[in-house]
Amino acid sequence: MGSLTEDPAFRATTFVVIDFETTTPTGYPAQPIEVAALALRCLDGVWRETGRSTSLIRPPAFAPVTPADTAQTGLTAEQLEAAPTPAEALGALDRRLTAGTPYLLVAQHAATEAGIIHHQAEHCPTLARTDFLDTIPLAKRLIPNLPNYKLDTLLAHFGIPQPPDRHRALADVEVTAKVFLRLISAADEDPRLGGLAALVKVAGRTAKHNLPVQSGLFDM
Repeated sequence: MGSLTEDPAFRATTFVVIDFETTTPTGYPAQPIEVAALALRCLDGVWRETGRSTSLIRPPAFAPVTPADTAQTGLTAEQLEAAPTPAEALGALDRRLTAGTPYLLVAQHAATEAGIIHHQAEHCPTLARTDFLDTIPLAKRLIPNLPNYKLDTLLAHFGIPQPPDRHRALADVEVTAKVFLRLISAADEDPRLGGLAALVKVAGRTAKHNLPVQSGLFDM
């Protein structure tokens, strides 16, 4: 193992790979219709899964599942009619973040997941204050000159088979986790990434709820 995975701060952290499927209603932010999360911890240099969660989510009336959504995910309006509400599904996930260890969320193009969580913060306040690692800038640092850094491109680069249910939340979380572990393995050999702080500097994204509030120009 290299210096990154020997860093006490790295080993103390639980990394939660997360993915949403959404609808994208006009005039509103994306609304989640499925969420999956997979928790990983590097204990004594060995990666272990410490938990996983997945749930369908019933979208609000203003964000119905469209034929395009069904074509992308395979999910239909009928499947989601009896699904948990965002408050139920995200609240249940939020309550699982209680291990007493620091957490970092991990996502491919983390801005997407971060935005969804930010807009659902009332249902998942702990998630909303959990910072991210983004696999894209980390991959750009470690694997320069790829044609792009989409998930499918990274899967092909690492020889990771695409799951048959690609674009379902759990399948995407599982392959994103595999990409993340490959990237961490490469980072472990990079002297520029000698600890968690260096990793966060390269690939970290601060949760919007952790950003300082900027006062308005005309506040008195």
